[in-house]
Amino acid sequence: MGRALLPDEFLGRYDMISIYDTTLRDGSQMEGIAFTVEDKLRIAARLDAFGVAYIEGGFPGSNPKDIEFFERVGELGLKHAKIAAFGSVRHKDKAADEDPGLRSLVESGCEVLTIFGKSWDAHVTRALRATLDENLRMVEDSIAYLK
Repeated sequence: MGRALLPDEFLGRYDMISIYDTTLRDGSQMEGIAFTVEDKLRIAARLDAFGVAYIEGGFPGSNPKDIEFFERVGELGLKHAKIAAFGSVRHKDKAADEDPGLRSLVESGCEVLTIFGKSWDAHVTRALRATLDENLRMVEDSIAYLK
């Protein structure tokens, strides 16, 4: 059994912490919150000024507001943060290179892309109506395509 690291030893091993902020996507899913494009740009600029390393901008291609955000965020001249585009793995019945969601991630121009897939077998079989092996192929195909 290994021993616990003392604070100095831990910090010596991990001298940098990177923050991945989800305010512009996940933070806007609360009742009563509806960011405008201008709001999202101001928040992104402020997060960059704080030194946040990654700012998740939302789902490119999902709605006009997010499309405009990804088109305009380059105007900010961010000094620290990289903008991340968020989306799901390919759809069950689409090839990765034909999936509109994956295509919008690539077309966002972001160098950081964040994807999610189903990890609970009940979600895979009930919500996606896919087999567990199909689900793994969806994840694998999506990663390979984006890479």
